Amino acid sequence: MSMSPEDRLVGLLSRWLARHIGNAGLRAGIDAAGRAGLSPEQEEAVDELVAELERAGPAERGDVEMVVRETLEALALG
Repeated sequence: MSMSPEDRLVGLLSRWLARHIGNAGLRAGIDAAGRAGLSPEQEEAVDELVAELERAGPAERGDVEMVVRETLEALALG
């Protein structure tokens, strides 16, 4: 059974929060997950996260963590 982009993104963000992957891995995973089936609000949250990752350094977590948590909330609420 294949996972939806939403499920893949939630798993990816959870792995980042647990420090199993870094910013580069998160960015690559977001690109690989795709956005098919996401609501406009979910897509906007993912776009904001991508923008924050582009601003952040490879090991910077502070502001990125806040945006990751907001993105998780948007994905959970649909």
